[in-house]
Amino acid sequence: MSAQSPARWTDPEQQALEERVAAAELAWLSMDVDVQTLRVEIDNFALIHHQLLGPLYARLDELDALVAEAVAARTGRPEDLRRAAEARRQVEELPDLDALFDSVREQSGQEGEAAPPPPAAPERVRPGKEAQRIYRELVRRAHPDLTTDPDEQQRRAAFLARVNEAYAYGDATALGALAAEWSTAPEAAPAVDAPDRGDWLRRRLDWLTAKIAETAAEQVRLEQTPMGELLALAPQDPDRLLEQLAEELLAKAAERQAELERLLGGPASGGHGAAPVGDNGTHPTEPQESHTMFPQIPSSDAAAVPADAALLDVREQDEWDAGHVDGALHIPIGEVIARLGELPDEKLYVLCRVGGRSAQVVQYLVQQGRDAVNVDGGMYAWQGAGRPMVSSTGQEAFVL
Repeated sequence: MSAQSPARWTDPEQQALEERVAAAELAWLSMDVDVQTLRVEIDNFALIHHQLLGPLYARLDELDALVAEAVAARTGRPEDLRRAAEARRQVEELPDLDALFDSVREQSGQEGEAAPPPPAAPERVRPGKEAQRIYRELVRRAHPDLTTDPDEQQRRAAFLARVNEAYAYGDATALGALAAEWSTAPEAAPAVDAPDRGDWLRRRLDWLTAKIAETAAEQVRLEQTPMGELLALAPQDPDRLLEQLAEELLAKAAERQAELERLLGGPASGGHGAAPVGDNGTHPTEPQESHTMFPQIPSSDAAAVPADAALLDVREQDEWDAGHVDGALHIPIGEVIARLGELPDEKLYVLCRVGGRSAQVVQYLVQQGRDAVNVDGGMYAWQGAGRPMVSSTGQEAFVL
């Protein structure tokens, strides 16, 4: 009978610590992967949400402003004028992204070298299942906090940055290549039988407990962001949620369009059918209001306005800067009521882009006993009549 090797003795307390640390590491890594996954999904959802639904929201805001302006034109009440002005202020044009990227490239270019173009948007909110599987495995194996060696932590952090970028785009091929590239390094923790192993395990357990709490708090924060709450409405199929939101916005836009056509084509416009409905700003043949909406107010053709007339331009600042009449008084429509004291006592000719906003102001001023005239067709008619204009920039003036 051969002699057997004696069983190796282990400290029960240290063994329990080893198991608790291993369980805590597993719990924290699982939570951290979930949080990073949620962050990627929220970021992707926000970007696709903006690209897909942004123009629809902008169209709805524009229609809301046109409806409010049509109502104000009918009533002339100060409160309706204020609502119309507020609705118009909420209409914000999207920035010129091409110009923005060109500006960024110019600022960041080195010695004439152009900066790389901005990355394309991800195709889907949630990366595919294979990408998710590889990503989770890589994070579990390569997380920087699984080692205490500073150099190794730096190497792992740089590697995971590449992993996170590939995962953000759902690139399973790139993730597979990263998984093949990765190799683990020796841990900096004390050996299992080292005298200071127990103290290290206790410190490690305290750190993991704090990390779990920190990760849980970050998850709650992400879930409570506007996009996080929206994403939570359809956690299993966020792409379908975006489609549903688009359908709802299109339906609302159709309702606003119908309401606007009713307002423009109703009795207040003389009963001659619906007036043309424009989109505020793109073409002079598509005005946002028709002058027939305002039959009771004094009006004048642009060509007939006296050269020495007192002019009030009620457009917004960017419209004014693009092109205006030299010597005109500029007060945006939303500020007219508050700045009545700045208006001259003489007969006042009021201008806007096509004559809708100026008609609202004239109707209000006439009700206040002021001598005011609406310039039919606004600045488009002024330009068409060959009347002079200037810009705030010194460049050739045009009607915005």
